Amino acid sequence: MRISELSRATGVPVATIKFYLREGLVPEGVRTSPNQAQYDDAHVQRLRLVRALVGVGGLSIAATREVLGHIDEPAQPTLDLLGAAHQAVAPELPDDVDVTPAVALVRRWGWSSCVDPVEGTSGDGIDLGVAGLAVALAALDDAGFVVEPDRMDTYAEAMMRVARAEIDDLPTETPSAAVRYVVLGTVLVEPVLLALRRLAQREASVARFPPAAPHV
Repeated sequence: MRISELSRATGVPVATIKFYLREGLVPEGVRTSPNQAQYDDAHVQRLRLVRALVGVGGLSIAATREVLGHIDEPAQPTLDLLGAAHQAVAPELPDDVDVTPAVALVRRWGWSSCVDPVEGTSGDGIDLGVAGLAVALAALDDAGFVVEPDRMDTYAEAMMRVARAEIDDLPTETPSAAVRYVVLGTVLVEPVLLALRRLAQREASVARFPPAAPHV
């Protein structure tokens, strides 16, 4: 198919496709002339993936390129591979974040792998998840909003259930499949989890505060 047909098939404007091609996010088509190229279903799938990462996932072009690099040329399926996939989609964190409260929490939950080196990992620096939790806790503190320990424990228990279900389903037949699962599961499923939380809050609110019966 020509680039105009590729655009119609994916809903991505031709100008955007050309931009992705220049940035190396989408591979070049097969040249049929100096100004023409042919594209196939692999380009359709790649464009949909890029659009999901940039659009739904909200990743920058640089982060998208790094994510695609992990998918195209994956390392071995170890904890370091999963860490690299998470790092590719992690937000920028301040250098001076105080991780002490976050470390105390994860140690209390027994999540020692988040703060101590594990066999099969490099163990260098602060875990990105711990640093992210530290930033979130600092924001709560700045706002004067207190999340009681038992509530925080409830959050942790719920997230561990989600994580175990996800890791149990992680494909291991190829490194590429594993990285794709982790990266896309992180980028594209997190908005789903947030939407589900809000829906659950609404349902729980109706259960606790049922609407008043209409007057007759």
